[in-house]
This record gives sequence, structure tokens and C-alpha cells, in this order.
Amino acid sequence: METRSNYAIVGGFVVIGAIALFAAVLFLARFTGSSDQQFDIFFKQSITGLAIGSPVAFNGVPVGKIEQIKLLPDTPQFVRVRISVAEDVPVLKGTTAAVEGVGFTGVSQIQLSGAMQGAEKISEPGPYGKPVIPPRAGALGQLLANAPELLNNVSRLTERLGDLLNPENRNSIAGILKHTDTVTGAIADRAPEIAQTIVELRTTLKTADAALKKFDTLAGDATTLVNSEGKPLVADLRTTLKDAQASLAKVDALTDAAKPGIDTLTTQTIPESTRLLRDLRALTSNLGAFSSKLDEDPAGAIIGGRTLPDYTPAKDGQKSGTSK
Repeated sequence: METRSNYAIVGGFVVIGAIALFAAVLFLARFTGSSDQQFDIFFKQSITGLAIGSPVAFNGVPVGKIEQIKLLPDTPQFVRVRISVAEDVPVLKGTTAAVEGVGFTGVSQIQLSGAMQGAEKISEPGPYGKPVIPPRAGALGQLLANAPELLNNVSRLTERLGDLLNPENRNSIAGILKHTDTVTGAIADRAPEIAQTIVELRTTLKTADAALKKFDTLAGDATTLVNSEGKPLVADLRTTLKDAQASLAKVDALTDAAKPGIDTLTTQTIPESTRLLRDLRALTSNLGAFSSKLDEDPAGAIIGGRTLPDYTPAKDGQKSGTSK
């Protein structure tokens, strides 16, 4: 009987000690967590994957957890999420919160980011007594928000594909594939000719390339010739033209100076010269005749001409003779 009493007393002390230890742990935990910062976030989107106790990260670093998840009575499209983070976490103005998935497990967490260095802390109380961190649409939130529109687009695409693949279009596509197969076979049969054509084309391109290089060289030589020989030639030509213009100016001046003499020559000298030539021609003719007479009969030409005897015709029975 005595032994059983001792066991009961020991058991009672153990239970009391366990309860006291548990109470002390709760008290210390409450005391330790009382210095954490608490914030409210109002999400206007689905927060699938979040639960009380889900982690809160700041730029990927775990800094706290979710304390409450509540629907707003007056505006049920909003979800209020209260989080607690360590006291030394810099939740500054410019910080935003988003719901992001953790891997492919379906579990989500709240990701904080965007704090600007030098900004003030978010400390102004919100409608529920805690400062409010503005939300932003995370990748999962955007996907869920756009899911209805995406499903509608997929549905419309499926309908259009059904219209496209009706029996008539399928027959047309089959015909196109058949013709494509025929063309492919013809190209395969012509493969050696095509290869030979490609080889000839490469040869032609090489020849054209060589011709272009020669043309470039010739153009360079022509440019050099023009620069080295053409410029002096042009300079000489300009000098010659200047000299010719000067000579023409002198000729014009001489022509203007000789114009009165030319007019006198035309109106007076040439007619007088013409008359003089006629007189000289007449004189020459007379001198020629006189010279001829002088050759035949010098004395007669100088003294006077010879008198020919008179001719008397002969009578019958008489000889003809001359009379003096």
C-alpha cells in the first residue's frame, strides 16, 4: 500500500512539472515573439497555397510567418493576411508583397521585396491597427487572374482548329502533301543536275570575283592616272585656251584696226588695179605684135611697113604680071 502511494505522489509531481515546463515555454515564446513586427496585406486575388504558419521571405530570405488569414466582411473580394516578421527586417516604404509558389509542391509563401535604401519604415497603422504592406501581382497570382481569359482563348483556338480540320480541308491538306511528295521526288531525281549546277555557279562566282578584283585594280590605276597625268594635262589645256583667247583678242583688234584699209582696198585700190591690168594687157599685146614685126622686117617695123605690088590679072595670050 505504501509503495502505491509513493508512485502516485511521484506521478503527480511529474505531471505538475510537465505542465509548468509547458507554461514556461509558452510564456517565453510569447515574450520572445512580442518584439516581432506585424503587418496586414490586402490581396484582391486568390491566395491558394497559403495557410496560417506559411513562411514569409524577404528577397528570398525567411524572415517570418503568417499569423492570420481573414476575409473582409464588407468586401469579400479582398483577403486580409496578417504576417509577423523579425524586428530587424527593414520593411521600408516601397516594399511590396506577393504570393509566390515554392517549387512544384503547391505550397505558397509571401515574398517581400522592393525596399529602397534610405526610405522610412512602414509604420502608419491601417484599418485593423497594423501597418499595411501594399500587394503586387506575383507570377502565380497573374496566372490565376488570367486563367479565365486563357481558357477562353484556348476554347476559341480549339473551335477554330476544329473548323480548319473539317473533311474538305483535310482532303485539301492530303492533296498538298501528295503534291509535295511528288515535287520532292522530282527534286531528288534531279539531285545530280542540281549539284552540277551548284558547282558551275560556284565557278561562275569565282570568275566574277576575279573579274571584279581586276576591275577594282583597273579603276585604281585609272584613278591614279587621272590624278597624276590628268591634272597637269588639264592645267596645260587651260593655259593653251587662255593663250588662244588672248590671240583671238589680238586678231579681233588687228581686224578692227585694218577695217578702214580693207574698205579702201575694196572700193578704190582693186578697181584701179583692174584698169591698170587691162592697160598692161593691151600694152603687152601691142608689144608682142611689134616684136613679131620687128623679127620679120626690122627696117620696116622701125621705118614703116612694106608696100606689096599690085596684082593685075593676065589677059588672053599674055602672061600675068605685076604692075609697079
